[in-house]
Parts: sequence; C-alpha cells; structure tokens
Amino acid sequence: MNNKLRLGVIGAGSWAVAAHLPTLAARKEEVDFVGVCRPDEEALSRIQQQFGFAVASTDYRDILAHDLDIVVVASPSGFHHEHATAALSSGAHVLVEKPVAISGADAWDMVEVAEKNSRQLLVSFGWNYMEIVREAVRASEEFGIGALEHMTVHMSSATRELLSNTGAYPDADQDTIPEPATWTDPARSGGGYGQAQLSHAMGLALALVPEEEVTGAFALMSRPLGATVELHDAISLSFSGGGIGTLSGGSNHVGASANKHELEVRAIGSEGQFIVDVHRELVWFYRADGKEFMAELPPSAGSYDPSGPSNALVDVGRGNVAANVADGLLGARTADCLELCYRSAETGKMVVK
Repeated sequence: MNNKLRLGVIGAGSWAVAAHLPTLAARKEEVDFVGVCRPDEEALSRIQQQFGFAVASTDYRDILAHDLDIVVVASPSGFHHEHATAALSSGAHVLVEKPVAISGADAWDMVEVAEKNSRQLLVSFGWNYMEIVREAVRASEEFGIGALEHMTVHMSSATRELLSNTGAYPDADQDTIPEPATWTDPARSGGGYGQAQLSHAMGLALALVPEEEVTGAFALMSRPLGATVELHDAISLSFSGGGIGTLSGGSNHVGASANKHELEVRAIGSEGQFIVDVHRELVWFYRADGKEFMAELPPSAGSYDPSGPSNALVDVGRGNVAANVADGLLGARTADCLELCYRSAETGKMVVK
C-alpha cells in the first residue's frame, strides 16, 4: 500500500526549483510528486519531467483536484491568499512562501481557514528552521529579557539586480527566471526589499518576542537605479507592550554576503538583553540578575539553509505538528508589520494599527 504524502506545488518558480523541489526530491520515499503548476508551459513541462510530477497544469485548481496531502505555494505574493486558502480548504497542509500575504487581513484569513480545516499553515521563514535561530528561541523562552523596551532589526542581501530588473537573485534557479512583475510590480509583490527580505527579518525578530505585535510604523524607502519598488528601507516601529524599535534593510551587491546575509536582531528588555546575529554566528543573552548565555555555534551556523521549510512540511504531513516552527500566526504578525510600513511610506506619516 502506498502511504506516501501526495504533493502539489503551486508556483514552481526560480526559488521553488532551487530550494523546495530538491529538498522534497531527497525525500521521495515519503513524497509522491503528484502535481505542479506555473503559467509558462515550456518551463512547466521541463520541471514536470525533471522532478517526475504526474500532472502539470497552468491552472492551480487542476492540481488541487488530486486529493493532495501537502502543498507548496510559491506563486507571486499577491496570489498567496487565493492559492493557500484553496489548498487548505482542499484538505492539505500548506507551506507558503514569504511574505505570507501582502495585507494583514489576508494573512489572518489564511490562519482562520487553516484552523477551520484543522490543517497546518507553515511559512517559509528559512532561518527560523535553522539551528542557530531555534537555539535563540529556546534561549528566549528559558532566559527571557522581560518586557521589550527597544529592538533593532537589520538585514542586507544581494537583491539589487532582482529588484531593479537588471538580473536575478543569485541563489535562485538561473534557468527559471521569474517575470520581472513577480518582484517589481507592487500589485503582485506588495513592494520591494521589505516584502522580499524584511519579511524574513521580522519573522525572525517576532519569533523571539512572541508576546509582541507591531502597532505603528514610520517608514522611509529608497528606490535608486530607477527601480519601481524600494531597494532600501529605514523604519521606526512601536510595539504593543510599549517598546520601540527600528527596522532597516538594504539591497547589497552580489557576492558581498557569501550566502550568509547580514541579519541581526538586538533587543533590550526590562530584565535583560540579547543579540542574535546570523552573519557572525552569535546568540547571546544577558539578564540583569547576572545570568548569561552564549550559544556554541560552528562557523557555518549562519549560512542560509533553504531545506528547513520543505522538510518541515513533510514532517507535519507525517503528523509531527511541532515541526511547524514558523506558523501562520507568525506570518500574519509579520504581514501586519509590513503593511503598516508600506502605508507609512506612501503617506509620509506615522501609521498606527
């Protein structure tokens, strides 16, 4: 009897082909590659043959008709809500690429649909599945820093070419180049660097302070190189517990990050402080009562591993719900934050939730 998990992929673009599909292919003893969807028929046929999908279609509804257990939604961000809610309603556990949705309302609706159908919604915040961040989350739960008073979040990564339509993201599949609109048409992408990468950064930061929500933002966004979406962001934030913070990010040059990316979160609370720096492999917690924790991490601990989300999807499909360490709730909290940021940049004013 075949007890493999039946897999569907909606949006087999450059990142799905580079990250999700190879990871899932490595678990083919557990996963049956049932259906794949993307709009370009030529690339669709190539991907179907490369990974052995039984069915390929340009219409995602054709894929969902095949009684799937797990679904990867890696379509452009503007379609995530439609595709993910349909997949959840069909009875599948769903891994959705970040950002989970362009609007907070859509993200929270996805959470509600997942709960209604007793399915798991996972978000592809890749760092959250890596041991360096899981160690930081465990330290936060054990030590804590009290009420959040101040937080700084910074990230930079090689997205200049991608977001200015002059090249592709270097870690993506170079044979499956996305349409420029996927990343640079705000109707599809929701914005530039904030949606493409600061969604990662806030997914990490908010996982470390699970009791907090972002309640206000004042954002400056910059579009050099004639870009139609922003390449750089500088944002002031307010949090639900009364704390304040900053969120910044920039599109650096190819090769500058060596696949580690600059990603750092620092926080000061009423009882202590912490630093989580994936570029420098640093997880440090200090409490005012003298307790201190420094994680022992290898030099490669911060190098980005894209396999975590897809592996977690298989594990969840097998019944290990605890494998979902970046769930829809975290995705929705992040979507709320980014929506405030973009509304502020558009209006030039502080925007409060």
